[in-house]
Amino acid sequence: MSDLFAYKVLTAEQFDQFKAEGVFKGAPVDLADGYIHMSTRAQAAETVAKHFAGQDRLVLLMIDLAPFGDAVKWKVSRGGALFPHLYADLPMSAVAGKVILRLDEGGQHLFPAGF
Repeated sequence: MSDLFAYKVLTAEQFDQFKAEGVFKGAPVDLADGYIHMSTRAQAAETVAKHFAGQDRLVLLMIDLAPFGDAVKWKVSRGGALFPHLYADLPMSAVAGKVILRLDEGGQHLFPAGF
């Protein structure tokens, strides 16, 4: 794959710790699996719905993949799609953007227009 960016979802608490430490080593599932799970732009909404349903104030990070080179592996996952997996720590310097995902009245996450 040649995507330039991937997306990582963090809870507000995980993001606060990331900001304080300057590096993200992974959420519990990432640490258990040995890599940081990420999604493409097209996969992000489904990832949020599947793994973060009902959670408010999520932080969706846009990650610049260029600095990681071979540390990013594209692996088949949900529905046979290729997902980016980062086999390295994630430094704050790789975050190219972020949005806070809030819940609407129906409990669905609100994504930015055009996402």
